[in-house]
Amino acid sequence: MTARGIVEDALSPNMAREIWTGNYDKALPITVSGFDLSAVLPAVFYMFRYSQRRGKGEFVNTFGSTEGTPKQRKQAATIERIARTLAESNMFAGFEGEVEKAILGDLLLCFCLENVGHARGRQAQVQRVAPAHYLANWVDLPEKVADLRYVPEMIVAMLADQKGEYVQQKHDGKHTWFPVGKGFEQNVLLRAFHQGVKRRGELGSRTADRFEEGTRVGLDQLLMIRLAQQLRAAPGKLQGGEGGRISNQRPIAEKAARHFSEDMRRFVRDYAAIIPRHAFVELLESCMAVGMTTILTSAIEILIEWAKTGEIRTRGDQEPACLFVDCSNGVDRQLRSLAEQSMDDFMRRVERLPVILMGLRLLDRGARRDRKLKGLEIPIRPYATAWLNLLGELLHDRRPQAQRILDRMDDDAEELAEKLEDEYPEAAQMLRNVDNQLNPVWRLAEALTSLLGPNTRRGDMMAMIDSTLLADRPHGLASKRKTTRTVAGTRKSRDTRALVFSDAVLDYLVHLHVLRNGNRPGARPFSFKEFIGKLHERYGFSVDMAPPGMDISNDLLQANRAILERRLRDLGLLVGVNDAEAMKRLRPRFEPTREHEDGMD
Repeated sequence: MTARGIVEDALSPNMAREIWTGNYDKALPITVSGFDLSAVLPAVFYMFRYSQRRGKGEFVNTFGSTEGTPKQRKQAATIERIARTLAESNMFAGFEGEVEKAILGDLLLCFCLENVGHARGRQAQVQRVAPAHYLANWVDLPEKVADLRYVPEMIVAMLADQKGEYVQQKHDGKHTWFPVGKGFEQNVLLRAFHQGVKRRGELGSRTADRFEEGTRVGLDQLLMIRLAQQLRAAPGKLQGGEGGRISNQRPIAEKAARHFSEDMRRFVRDYAAIIPRHAFVELLESCMAVGMTTILTSAIEILIEWAKTGEIRTRGDQEPACLFVDCSNGVDRQLRSLAEQSMDDFMRRVERLPVILMGLRLLDRGARRDRKLKGLEIPIRPYATAWLNLLGELLHDRRPQAQRILDRMDDDAEELAEKLEDEYPEAAQMLRNVDNQLNPVWRLAEALTSLLGPNTRRGDMMAMIDSTLLADRPHGLASKRKTTRTVAGTRKSRDTRALVFSDAVLDYLVHLHVLRNGNRPGARPFSFKEFIGKLHERYGFSVDMAPPGMDISNDLLQANRAILERRLRDLGLLVGVNDAEAMKRLRPRFEPTREHEDGMD
């Protein structure tokens, strides 16, 4: 019998269905798995525009095969086929020849679409759409919005900053930079991408958004517009129960979530109109990577502490993990090694996270089944801080109902151990290991996590972290390399990660932090020293100080700082008339401006 089958037999199918996962959305409302951060924005556009999750569109019907199984029809939607279909339409002229179609296909692959597995060439199945223009939200890629692991939903919830259980269309007159369901004209993010588009029809119509021919747009934007026009309408809204509604659940890292929203708003408002389109998209993705990484590391630190204390830190006390950054981008071997060591230390802490999430799921189920606790009606959205504090009190036996719930888990652990001892003796031993772990929550959590398999324990967690960091991407925050070591006479290889500052990340961070505070437009004087301090305070990025638990010589720390200073000078982002620290100031390559804000909600 499979591990899940045994769990269902011992604990009930309903309980197994609730806990047999790696997620716990009340703490981190995304799926613990890999995703493509670069493919998130089109889905975000759709949710802001229509106030609901995206359903099925016309991409496969338009560009896929008309014959074969659904899988074969989707596989037929290749760059070559898309380019041929567009060339045959009346939207393009001069692309009739094979060479011209190949050029058109290469342009689509460069600016608008991405193949499965980042494959090259024009023969692979297309799987993702890039945010080249607002009308990218008409392209239903990936086919199931859930394949984006609920990252767009979390981003929309954080930016919209509403109360209640679901993100909704707002008509209450409240001022917000990211209104939902009110068109692209009033939403800062949509307005940055909607060049040439006017609404011609009802607000909720899927065909109301029309491109005004004659509007001057970039080549990448025009390609996306023509691709969307071929589909004739935006996808329908996701149907079925509450599946189409946008959850207002936000991560337990409330401080980092608010910083993410603030950074996105400030950067988009001041630079969308002046940074060249393709560069702006890359910097915006760097913005998302920085913000999402800070949210993730903050949430992990909060949950690790919760497991010990049973309490969630108040927002003002929440801090991201402190990680050493290799400012040489891997060129200096010593700095690279230190950054890898810092990330390895963090990853060792992360390995406990699947067990903590399993413990939360077990306690959550126990609390929801208790009549007295269920009657408390503790809110869980937008932030579930109070609910997790309640679960922490149960974990540490600080509530009258705790002992009954813990005793029930103790009985479940023994019953499950009896059924596992023949086929899964290691898990059975974990369940009975009272001498080392008295608390039945952790014994159950550790055994169940081991039964889920290595992908849930480590593989999915690493994939999520790599996706958030945009690892090994030109505008990402981390690099990976294969390293080999000998353990007990056996050579083993593994991926080693290091936090780095790519040029795009530096570009984004400088342009963000030179902005004036509040709503005042323009840049402000901002020193290099202040910049380094802000990176550490706001994001946990350590440049010239050692993270806790690491011993780094002052010479290496100062070398790292000097390398960062030199790179900023080379990029044209730092000026200084002499060597005095106070005279080294950041300078944006693009002077910040502010679009008119008439009609903002």
